[in-house]
Amino acid sequence: MRSAITILFLFFVGTLVKAQYTVHKMINVGYVYQNQSFGEVGGKLMFLKNDDVIYRLGASALMGSANSDFAIMPKLQADVLLNFEKNVDFYHSYYFLAGFETTNKYLAPKIGVTLFGILDLTGGYAFPIADSKLNGKELKGLNVNFTLNIPTAFLHDMLK
Repeated sequence: MRSAITILFLFFVGTLVKAQYTVHKMINVGYVYQNQSFGEVGGKLMFLKNDDVIYRLGASALMGSANSDFAIMPKLQADVLLNFEKNVDFYHSYYFLAGFETTNKYLAPKIGVTLFGILDLTGGYAFPIADSKLNGKELKGLNVNFTLNIPTAFLHDMLK
């Protein structure tokens, strides 16, 4: 609950500083391994002032099978993308990524790399929240994410 309040606080602070930051909306789809395989579908907001440091907030749904039963979990995430190379556009094709994600079952800090902010590969370690289990399966340990972030402006232009 505390992390959900923190995410909402960051979202509202982000809307207040919108004059300073450019906000881009994205749709994300991906794969998450967390002691089980899950598909992910959701949305993200990307906040940037310049292209050295980019902030992202997102919400999505994880869908998969746990102990032979279909399950859906909500997921909130926050990321910071970093690349401090100056005056060379090609080097801004990749960013180092640090962040965290939380569901109603676990909290997972993560690190990784992203290509153009569109294709993410991250890994981390998930810590269970209390004794939360999903269909009797404990979700702790290695956390791996592979995500495709599709900017909605790109989709809008493609569908014209």
